[in-house]
Amino acid sequence: MTDQSSVKRFYKTVDVANADDGFQVRLDGKPIRTKRGAPIYAPTRALAEAINAEWAGQRDEIDFGATPLTRILGDAIDADAADQWRDDILAYLKSDLVCYRADAPAKLVERQTAVWDPFLDWLRDELGAGLVVTSGIVSAPQPDIAIERVKTAIDDLPPALLAALRRMTAITGSAVLTLALWKNAFTPEQVFDASIVDETFQRDQWGEDTEATARLDAIRLEFLDLARFVSLLGAD
Repeated sequence: MTDQSSVKRFYKTVDVANADDGFQVRLDGKPIRTKRGAPIYAPTRALAEAINAEWAGQRDEIDFGATPLTRILGDAIDADAADQWRDDILAYLKSDLVCYRADAPAKLVERQTAVWDPFLDWLRDELGAGLVVTSGIVSAPQPDIAIERVKTAIDDLPPALLAALRRMTAITGSAVLTLALWKNAFTPEQVFDASIVDETFQRDQWGEDTEATARLDAIRLEFLDLARFVSLLGAD
């Protein structure tokens, strides 16, 4: 892999091979490697086949922007920080986006309640983790038992999955939203839209800002790539 946006295609064949550490996508029989040179192993065949498609679909020049799944997996392998990713997710849970509500205007308060409460209800019902909701700038410590139950739920997740979930949590500002997507309780589109309730409200009130819309579109695309990655990890 390379940081260049495109280079000449240097291979003829792409295939998926079984390996002790998972499934390996090969170019002319040689494994695809991370930016640091480590061979890339996909934990599931579904992810390997999707990565295979990214490379098989390249033409005369390789467009690395069209290989998001390869990049996500490669970055996770290079970083190798599963414990830190797990801790980061739990840290977000302690000051989660969906737990901090506006106290005005009333229409925004209503919208946050309508969109975010179903996610909190899901977390309580699915994982037994009830969180405290507050408004304004007042902080609200979360129950230790809620944090512990989420920790138990994610403790044994594979590193590649933790890496993706951690990035999604950073994008949304919410471990609750990310966990709901991981468990397929809501669609990726529902989750991302829930993460931008405030931005959407401002747009509806004051009109569209072209630069802000372009920024959100780029973030949405990254989020949906991560959501697909997570789905493929659970496909086998």
